[in-house]
Amino acid sequence: MKKGIHPEYRKVVFMDVTSEYKFLSGSTKPTNDTIVWEDGNEYPLIKVEISCDTHPFYTGKQRFAAAQGRIEKFNRKYGTK
Repeated sequence: MKKGIHPEYRKVVFMDVTSEYKFLSGSTKPTNDTIVWEDGNEYPLIKVEISCDTHPFYTGKQRFAAAQGRIEKFNRKYGTK
């Protein structure tokens, strides 16, 4: 592997700005924000809009209204009478 061409891989804290859910992971994404984690160490902080804590797939609060609306529209247009 060539030296000096790869970004720095380090542990960072990702924080969901909606629910303030945080988790520690590895990343090469640069950031200027930092946070003190539960273990007392300071890590870079990356803020994300959505995570497994707020994503509808993981929370079970999926909305199927749009899909149902399309099916009803199809049935009204082409359905049997």
